[in-house]
Amino acid sequence: MYVGKVEICGVNTAKLPVLKECDKSRLLKSAREGNKAARSQLVEGNLRLVLSVVQKFANRGENPDDLFQVGCIGLMKAIDNFDISQNVRFSTYAVPMIIGEIRRYLRDNNSIRVSRSMRDTAYKAMQTKEELINRDLKEPTVEQIAKEMGINKAQVVTALEAIVEPMSLYDPVYSDSGDTIYVMDQIGDKSSDTDWIEEIAIKEAVERLDAREKRILSLRFFNGKTQMEVSKEIGISQAQVSRLEKSALDRIKKQI
Repeated sequence: MYVGKVEICGVNTAKLPVLKECDKSRLLKSAREGNKAARSQLVEGNLRLVLSVVQKFANRGENPDDLFQVGCIGLMKAIDNFDISQNVRFSTYAVPMIIGEIRRYLRDNNSIRVSRSMRDTAYKAMQTKEELINRDLKEPTVEQIAKEMGINKAQVVTALEAIVEPMSLYDPVYSDSGDTIYVMDQIGDKSSDTDWIEEIAIKEAVERLDAREKRILSLRFFNGKTQMEVSKEIGISQAQVSRLEKSALDRIKKQI
């Protein structure tokens, strides 16, 4: 809760209702059938979820009321797109949707903007690159592109980097027989924010895993190792580590 702030967007956060999982399932099914009252009840019953996500962005200097409203948009999108046939908790699906909506808002409202002239330079550089490839039948260097355009190398590099879209942590980087490895799988967790690990690492659920699965989760999430580092330590491929990790987490989620 924000210190000294009980109301946000006119909502008394101290009195926000909390829905049980069985009530969420019932309301989601009813909302999917077109019941607007059920949808409204779902939104109201999950505002605490939105608030908990907004708090993670409290140090960005943004107006919390604005972030809360944007988070509510993400919540409504989650309600409208959630597949009730899947054996997944609604909050597991909704949180990334809310986070994504807030991050999109922060990105679009960032004070740093790529100027029109820089964009024009970048697009001209890409066009020049294609022309050089067609002419010389090989990939040109940045120096060659800059020379052809009559500008220096630094201008070309800066312009091209400015228009690169951010990579998502969920972008696939490798796939082997259905075992997909994503960008986030290549990153070790060095942060001190282990709230979500504590949530999934409920003792009863973890105890049902075999020894190798427990070791993989321990190395990945408590020691902050990447899947590549885990694969070398255990002696199996990274694809196998990825598959075992995802299988173990899926079983834990189903049990909680």
